[in-house]
Amino acid sequence: MNPVMKQMIEKSVATFVQAFLSVFVVTDMSSAKTALASAVAAGLSVVKSWASTKVGDPASTNIGS
Repeated sequence: MNPVMKQMIEKSVATFVQAFLSVFVVTDMSSAKTALASAVAAGLSVVKSWASTKVGDPASTNIGS
């Protein structure tokens, strides 16, 4: 697996966990709604990471690189 794909997976998993915990703790939504909101956030993280490879350094998912 190439390094960019590893970075995308790492960022999307971290975003999913952060979004899930923040929505669940703050709003106490049902698990299905919380998981859906977290999945959307993780998906947006993947899109942002992919776009970052097109704008900045193609070997990094960081916009500033």
